[in-house]
Amino acid sequence: MRKKRTVPAEHEEASINLTPLIDVVFVVLIIFILIAPMLELDRVELASAAATPNKQSATSENNSLNIHVHSDNTIWFHGKSVSVEQLTDLLKEARKQGNHRIPQLFQDKKACFGTYQNVKNAVEMAGYEQVDVILKPH
Repeated sequence: MRKKRTVPAEHEEASINLTPLIDVVFVVLIIFILIAPMLELDRVELASAAATPNKQSATSENNSLNIHVHSDNTIWFHGKSVSVEQLTDLLKEARKQGNHRIPQLFQDKKACFGTYQNVKNAVEMAGYEQVDVILKPH
């Protein structure tokens, strides 16, 4: 015959009451649901890359390092369509000539993110540490 093994009462696990924790979580969730729609987030649009050099904005009037990326992912520098490699060379040349201004990028919102990344890499390879992305407020 087998003997049944019994656990003494003093070794039973203590039960944890989770009701107060669940109540607090539900209150926080309800507050979040009520507050979230009331928050206003700033909305910005990318500036149109179709801006012509004649229509210069206040941010770009003294900067000769304006890079425009159009919706068809073409890159324009000084009014000429350039490749990423050509852009790197042109920026290196501008840096050698003493133009240490921060390049400004006018990226069309319909252009691919990969084009932005290529332009950013070209700017970094030319020796510039930053690039300004010009946004148009909504």
